Amino acid sequence: MSKPPKQIHLAAHFPGVNNTTVWSDPAAGSHIEFSSFTHFAKTAERARFDFLFLAEGLRLREQGGEIYDLDVVGRPDTFTVLAALAAVTDRLGLTGTINSTFNEPYEVARQFASLDHLSGGRAAWNVVTSWDAFTGENFRRGGFLPQDQRYARAKEFLATVNELLDSWHGDEILADQAAGTFLSDAGAGSFVHRGPQFDIHGQFNVPRSPQGRPVIFQAGESEEGREFAAAGADAIFSRYATRDAGQAFYTDVKSRLAKYGRRPEELLILPAASFVLGDTDAEAEETAHQVRRLQVSGATALKHLEFVWNRDLSSYDPEGPLPDVDPVVSEEHISRGRAQVRMYRDPVAVAREWRELAEANKWSIRDLVINTGNRQTFVGSPATVARTIDEFVQADVADGFILVPHITPGGLDTFADTVVPLLQERGVFRTEYEGTTLRDHLGLAHPDRPRRERAAS
Repeated sequence: MSKPPKQIHLAAHFPGVNNTTVWSDPAAGSHIEFSSFTHFAKTAERARFDFLFLAEGLRLREQGGEIYDLDVVGRPDTFTVLAALAAVTDRLGLTGTINSTFNEPYEVARQFASLDHLSGGRAAWNVVTSWDAFTGENFRRGGFLPQDQRYARAKEFLATVNELLDSWHGDEILADQAAGTFLSDAGAGSFVHRGPQFDIHGQFNVPRSPQGRPVIFQAGESEEGREFAAAGADAIFSRYATRDAGQAFYTDVKSRLAKYGRRPEELLILPAASFVLGDTDAEAEETAHQVRRLQVSGATALKHLEFVWNRDLSSYDPEGPLPDVDPVVSEEHISRGRAQVRMYRDPVAVAREWRELAEANKWSIRDLVINTGNRQTFVGSPATVARTIDEFVQADVADGFILVPHITPGGLDTFADTVVPLLQERGVFRTEYEGTTLRDHLGLAHPDRPRRERAAS
């Protein structure tokens, strides 16, 4: 007897602080006005998506000492946006990226517990660390932590947040008007945490929320990041969306769960995925080509090349050949605040490889950046895209996808209206929400609610 097909998880990523968004398109809208967030969220909820996802940028990025203004610059505070969206949605999960390097466990626990209450159990936290001193300059601690220390802090940060959330077990509030008794336990919320990263004690002031704890996402792909996710995350926001790379990542991370006493279904792999739809596959391919050229203008191509060359390339023609000079190898970099610069460990070797590719394919600088950068994950007619997504999930490339449209806020509309019904016809995606919390949508258990031994304040 064959097993039933896996159910697909779908989410919507409100893009920004990157070159995914084609902000120059006449159909593009604001990344600050609340109407954009509302439109996007309501489309995702209408399509019965699991959640909406917000990334964050903690500093305006720079190139050559000037603000990089070729992608979307800035966005409102994550918690403010998600709390506002809680009021205009009913079931859609609300996922926010919050940094563990520059925040404190108490404030983050309080914010997510509050969001979970306001949304009726729909909050999720994407736990990230910060790798660069440039971003750290915006915060009182300044500087940055080496990778092993970042993850040590993140691991204790998450554990501390969980201790704070668990300091309420859920049955303390009596609100007995006749007796005049509000709490059954005067020690509710008491906590003590002593550790190398945090030494805090007191009383947590937000009662236990509907989910107990927010759903935990993790986005790191290093060895430390994979172990961190296997130990304590509920889902991974991955960049591995192609078949071979996705299957390898999926197998590797899922195989790490057993040593933490966890089952494979307790950690979902959800890569980011862009898409382009057309009435036919050929039309979609043509549109995808046009979109990539809009995403990578001549100026953008030169800026991206500078990530590797680490020198000013503004005098070069983006429609001409690659520079014949080698990259500048230095700890000081022309691009500040961009994670991409870490991808090129050996820039001289990368430059050599790119020159060979450009020569073999007769590519200009702009052609090279277009063809070596992130391509759209799913391109085709609605039927082709629905079939491909289903095939990928059934083949354990992923448990679902976090969709990143190139137009905001209306870029999700066509997918919701054409692809989702086809997935529903296949019996691999819900037609209605079956629960009220994000944990319900993702098939995740609600955490135990143990009565912890009350600590003296």
